[in-house]
Amino acid sequence: GLFLGQPLQVEPPEPVVAVAMGASLRFACRLACAGPGAAAVQWRGLDTSLGEVQSDARGSVLTVRNASLSAAGPRVCVGSCGNVTFQKTVRLVVYAFPDQLSVSPAALVPGVDREVACTAHKVMPAGPDALSFSLLLGDRELEGVQTLGSPEVEEEEPQEDEDPLFHVTERWLLPPLGTPIPPALHCQATMRLPGMELSHRQAIPGESLGEVPSTAPTSLGATPSPPREKTTALFPVLHSLTSPEPPDTTSPELPYATSPEPPDVTSPEAPHKQGSMGTCCSEIHQAVPTEGGMAPKSSPTPGPAQLPTDLWTGSVVLALLLLSFLAYRLHPPASPRLPLPQSAWAG
Repeated sequence: GLFLGQPLQVEPPEPVVAVAMGASLRFACRLACAGPGAAAVQWRGLDTSLGEVQSDARGSVLTVRNASLSAAGPRVCVGSCGNVTFQKTVRLVVYAFPDQLSVSPAALVPGVDREVACTAHKVMPAGPDALSFSLLLGDRELEGVQTLGSPEVEEEEPQEDEDPLFHVTERWLLPPLGTPIPPALHCQATMRLPGMELSHRQAIPGESLGEVPSTAPTSLGATPSPPREKTTALFPVLHSLTSPEPPDTTSPELPYATSPEPPDVTSPEAPHKQGSMGTCCSEIHQAVPTEGGMAPKSSPTPGPAQLPTDLWTGSVVLALLLLSFLAYRLHPPASPRLPLPQSAWAG
């Protein structure tokens, strides 16, 4: 007699098994006989190419290589123990679902585009029971979307020696999304087959054309302020190229080089010398600026850091000579320091 089910075992055990086009799959069928009779196991195909079969005393292995659409269909494993026969049927489903999604339009324009289309290319099977589409906002399905008719199924142009495949298009009417378009809007295509579920996503970007007028006045109105700040900040940088020490920022007149007292660029003792030094340095400081009230970065003549030092040294020497001359004129050495008469030494 014929018995269905145990003790015949098939791996994988599912009644329907899906395999990707071009992939390979193995089915193993085994039978354990309780009596003294030897087990006999074999695979049978019903109107399909069976595949490679290897059998031994423990069972039979069916291998389907480079699966094509013609390999889809049922496979039957038949085993017997003496006069008792068992069988189990497995149906093979071959599918094609590459990550090839396209959307239209390529980018949504706020207030203009309301209709969206999503197409899955080179798929099989193409029926709505296996392939479905959805619009996602983030990880959730977008609410308020209206489906425009049934999915459009068209056959792809077959290449030589290739199985016929299809491209399927779904169309929607979007709800008002506001401005700008949400950045996380995606089209998702999902293929559901017995024992498996696959999904692919394609982003639908939005053009931010409506954002430019609203943000442009703000950015343009804010531009006058940064240049002033940059101009103020640039002066100490330029000044540091011609002076080893920064200018005294407490004086408001220093950035314009109009103060009679220049910044200390050589020695901390300079301000404690004679008052004539201030006048000398003031004249030199006013003679140096030649480019917009600012000393040039480089010059063949001695820099402002060296000129005041040389002039200050010369002024000090000249002042000492003048003081010596005045002291000599006011107190001649002959009058106060005459030698005493010889009689005075005797007394």
